[in-house]
Amino acid sequence: MNVTLTTAGPLPPEEDGATYDVTVVGAGVVGAAIARELARHDLRTALVDAADDIGSGTSKANTAILHTGFDAVPGSLEARLVREGRDLLAAYAAETGIPVERVGALLVAWDEDQLAELPRLREKAARNGYHASRIIDADRLRTLEPHLGPGALGALEVPDESIICPWTTPLAFATQAVRAGVHLHLNCRVRGVDSDAEGHTLTTSRGPLRTRYLVNAAGLYADEIDRLLGHDVFTVTPRRGQLIVFDKLARDLVGHILLPVPGPAGKGVLVAPTVFGNVLLGPTAEELDDKTATGSTAEGMHLLREKGRRIVPALADEEVTAVYAGLRAATGQEDYRIQEYPGRRYVAVGGIRSTGLTSSMAIGRHVAQLLAAVGLDLTRPRALPPLTMPNLGESFPRPYRSAGLIAQDPAYGTLVCHCEQVTLGEIRDALSATIPPHSLDGLRRRTRARGGRCQGFHCGAAVRALFEEARP
Repeated sequence: MNVTLTTAGPLPPEEDGATYDVTVVGAGVVGAAIARELARHDLRTALVDAADDIGSGTSKANTAILHTGFDAVPGSLEARLVREGRDLLAAYAAETGIPVERVGALLVAWDEDQLAELPRLREKAARNGYHASRIIDADRLRTLEPHLGPGALGALEVPDESIICPWTTPLAFATQAVRAGVHLHLNCRVRGVDSDAEGHTLTTSRGPLRTRYLVNAAGLYADEIDRLLGHDVFTVTPRRGQLIVFDKLARDLVGHILLPVPGPAGKGVLVAPTVFGNVLLGPTAEELDDKTATGSTAEGMHLLREKGRRIVPALADEEVTAVYAGLRAATGQEDYRIQEYPGRRYVAVGGIRSTGLTSSMAIGRHVAQLLAAVGLDLTRPRALPPLTMPNLGESFPRPYRSAGLIAQDPAYGTLVCHCEQVTLGEIRDALSATIPPHSLDGLRRRTRARGGRCQGFHCGAAVRALFEEARP
């Protein structure tokens, strides 16, 4: 088996050595992190996904926050993995060039009841091992955020909350895994699982796949994969979060991640900067029964605008670049649902919600340990091939600003997408990468092309021509 990425046609036959030691179902940020962790060991590992790209489900449509874990349920598995994962991902991002900005967060109290909650939230943060939070008064809050709406009484400041690129992170995990020998099979939907004492045979849309051990990291569909194994432990209810993306001219209005004080209805709507130079408003929290309902609604947009008008009134006058919606995998339980099954050679990874980006690398380590507990011989870990990802962050050096890079290759000085300053060289590199995009949306997540204020109106034809020319 010398092909490590497949997107169509039958899977490699078993007689060609295609029996895997471990197969991970689901190539979101969590599944990709698990595959990367397994790549550190001398194993035959497969990563499969029903979509045509990695990170194309919940992972592509979140609020892109690198959490400290200050508000997790103390003592929970999520609290531990978020705390560990934050440090792992921060170090990994610095090593590989994933853009991260430490902007800090403010939990803003708008009434006396919320103000009275701040000491309890600070104590909760301390119980989660985070001791840098502090309560600030209205004057200090107004100094930090002069564009905040009237009536704010104070806030809990969490200085280490950060923003991160949600697209580059799973792509980095999967790229490093594939370069280390993990087989990535896309457009490969799992339809059935037959298990025996030696492992599992997956019935997929591209034929059978044999594996000794199985990891279910299928996100919104984790409950359905789990039932194929004969379990009825949890049900995933998609929780839609709609968001509004404001133009880069709004960026100076917001310095921190502005969070509400959590209430009985949940964490509520936030306003946050992004590493791309925009401002996010959202998300909503709508319980649905359709796992494909990623459309935005007039009601959702109206709700967000009303919330945003109170938090940062000046946002109402700013241009909207885009709206989008993501679906979180809610299971009715506040903690993650990660469970190993001794004797079944199987680990279920379900209920990974909005903190999954932060905890992904820690989840990868945890799942590897669980696989060892159910019989997998991990072998001695090895170093992975070094990796440097293309920078998509607005506050970091971009190719179009690098005279040295342009002198070496003029393609990096040729702008294709003017809104996002994306060059011909960046698009060319993405199209020839280890894991190239298989759609224009996939190309956008790798380069930002077509993601700016005109949404591809001016550059769309040129970007599509480059994409089509590169297709086999």
